[in-house]
Amino acid sequence: MNLPTRLLKTLTLCASASLREIKSYKLQLKRNYKLNKIIFSFILICLLIRLCPYFAPIHSIDIAQHQLAIEFTDRNGLPLGTILTTDQENTSVVKLNQVSPQFINAILAAEDSNFYQHGALDLKAIVRAIKEAIENRKIVSGASTITMQLARMLDNSPRTITAKLKEVWLSWRLVAGMSKDEILAAYINRLPMGGNIYGVEAAARIYFSIPASDLNLAQASFLAAIPNNPTYFNPYQHRERLQQRQKYVLNRMVKEKYISDADAQQIYQEKVIFQTRQQGIIAAPHFLFWLATKNNTPNLESSPIRTTINRPLQQFVETQVKQVIASLKANNVHDAAAVIIDNSTGEVLSYVGSPDYFNEVQLGRNDGVQALRQPGSTLKPFVYELALEKGVISPHSILPDVPTHYAIPGAKLYSPTDYTNTFLGPVRVRVALANSLNIPAVKVLEKVGVETFLNRLRELGFAHLNQSAEYYGLGLTLGSGEVNLWELARAYLTMANLGKSQPLVTTLNSSPSSNSQTLVSHNWRLIIDMLSDRYARSTAFGVDSVLNLPFPVAVKTGTSSNYRDTWTVGFSSDYTVATWVGNFNGEPMRQVSGVTGAAPLWNRIMLHLHEHQAPADFPPLEGMVKLPICATTGLKPTPDCNSVVQEYFSFQDQIAYEKSTDSYLSPVYDEWLAKQPQLNFNADNFRIISPRNGDLFLLYSGGEGHQKLEFKASGTLNQPVEWWLNNRHLSTQSNDAIFWHLRPGNWQLEARIGKLHDQINFQVELGNIQPTKPGFSVANPTKVPKVID
Repeated sequence: MNLPTRLLKTLTLCASASLREIKSYKLQLKRNYKLNKIIFSFILICLLIRLCPYFAPIHSIDIAQHQLAIEFTDRNGLPLGTILTTDQENTSVVKLNQVSPQFINAILAAEDSNFYQHGALDLKAIVRAIKEAIENRKIVSGASTITMQLARMLDNSPRTITAKLKEVWLSWRLVAGMSKDEILAAYINRLPMGGNIYGVEAAARIYFSIPASDLNLAQASFLAAIPNNPTYFNPYQHRERLQQRQKYVLNRMVKEKYISDADAQQIYQEKVIFQTRQQGIIAAPHFLFWLATKNNTPNLESSPIRTTINRPLQQFVETQVKQVIASLKANNVHDAAAVIIDNSTGEVLSYVGSPDYFNEVQLGRNDGVQALRQPGSTLKPFVYELALEKGVISPHSILPDVPTHYAIPGAKLYSPTDYTNTFLGPVRVRVALANSLNIPAVKVLEKVGVETFLNRLRELGFAHLNQSAEYYGLGLTLGSGEVNLWELARAYLTMANLGKSQPLVTTLNSSPSSNSQTLVSHNWRLIIDMLSDRYARSTAFGVDSVLNLPFPVAVKTGTSSNYRDTWTVGFSSDYTVATWVGNFNGEPMRQVSGVTGAAPLWNRIMLHLHEHQAPADFPPLEGMVKLPICATTGLKPTPDCNSVVQEYFSFQDQIAYEKSTDSYLSPVYDEWLAKQPQLNFNADNFRIISPRNGDLFLLYSGGEGHQKLEFKASGTLNQPVEWWLNNRHLSTQSNDAIFWHLRPGNWQLEARIGKLHDQINFQVELGNIQPTKPGFSVANPTKVPKVID
């Protein structure tokens, strides 16, 4: 082959090779383009995925903890108990700057030392965890960051691959919407700290009785050790295990240079005492649950909430409630409630809703303070006060207690009566109110108007009287509506404060409400005078009943229809006490009224409240003057009047009083007079009922001329009674009672009507032991001699 031919062939081969290389290069370029496109697409997809959380960030407000455990204390800081969340968790929330730096360092060292350096995920930790797992053929350490742990707390799904991916997704969203400090704060407030305790604040208060801000290094290292396995490291059951975990936490803190090795050794040897956990509620359970659920619950960030309750007083009342109910068990009485209020501040000092909150068989969780029940006669003072204010009656008015009938459209004839089914005829306002007579109260309401009275009751705070006036009718003053003990206590507080109405105060964390109004003062003082007159109520209750105390009190009882509820509400110048006794299931009690049901409980509480300091007298009536009146006409006595008493008059009414001369009974009493039995006496129904044979009375030093005893007879039928004391004639009275000033000695009392007579013996001793402080004790009440004020 000649040279030109070989040269041509060589050039042809080179050309072919170049073409192949070019084709190969082009193919490689094409392949690289596709690969780059895939890589770029993958990077773009990853970038988009990573950016997605920023389009759906989770902010701190989105995961704010609202269902929190609330810790309560009494007014002096004594614990009352803790109300758990709806999930029965003991959770408290605290700001990050209110947590001890020692605990922050300990939890970071133990759980995520590089928390402030990495993002949602710690890639170095992930690589390390994978490498250790391969080398050891098992999982040696985790790589979860604090952010990932928080995500797991927010969505506690089973540990699966899907759940893990969801955890990562939530972690990215948390980082997108929250700062590192916000994430850490949310985390430490959700840490499982053993049992149903969650969050460092709850743990610090339960285990050490201190806030999280006061944790020292030893306490902080213990608490930081618990979340790793709260059950395994339970401080009450596995103290040694917890100490080993604490040692790990301290070593981590040394490695992260938070503390020195010497510090760690010293702290590890330090003895830390875990407080015995107080289970449940210590006192006032009904009050705490009611306070935790009412609309105006104080700011939960201020927990523990300092209430107005006085724990020692609360526990005393709880005990008295149980004792009184036990004493009435034979009368089919099972439930009771009580409220005590400080008159000067409106603060609730005690709140007992039932004898035993935790007794489910006896419906103990029912709250007798808030339960709606018929109030019986406890509303009567308010209709009398309103009638005095409107001028439809005066203190010296005479009211008819005679058979009365009202025609109610579409209903049976309404004929109010008293439980005795007897009628007293003409009675003074004072006597009608003090003895809780029904017919005079209905007649007063008729004059005032049901609508007007209903509006006044609503002004006083009876919010549950929300029906129309026609619905309640004239029975409103006898308890036809439903109220609760809380409303009654507040209304009587208004009376005690002479018409100044104010909301009841339950917590001391916030400033008291200024929402108050004054509803007239002059007539409230008249009502107080009537309700504190032990002699005025002696016809129904006797002069020496449980309503009479050795210091001034105004008090009113009430009994609902069929004896289903009994009430006693009253006050001294210092405190208002409201009590209820009955049955939550609505069963009627047997032979129990206000004075035998709720009054003994009220009596015990009142005596205890004033055990060390007697209350001041009620303020005197101003602008009024006491004048003698005929008890049957309310006018200036004439020679024909056979019963003269004293009553208050305004200066304006005094002028009319001086000119009055009438002394006859109104025709409204004709029917009643005609039905009075003929005067026939015998030894069976004529007797002395006060004092009783063998009674012993104490006359304290300085009491001569002030302490009085009522001499009272029954079966007199308005005949004059001659009273003889130690065979010396005292008086001849047309009514059935007189009052005698106590003097020491042994006394023989005799009452005579013609040939009929009754005789008893009693004794008066001079009290030779004067208490060091003015006050009165409830100890051994059955052995205390009667004291007549």
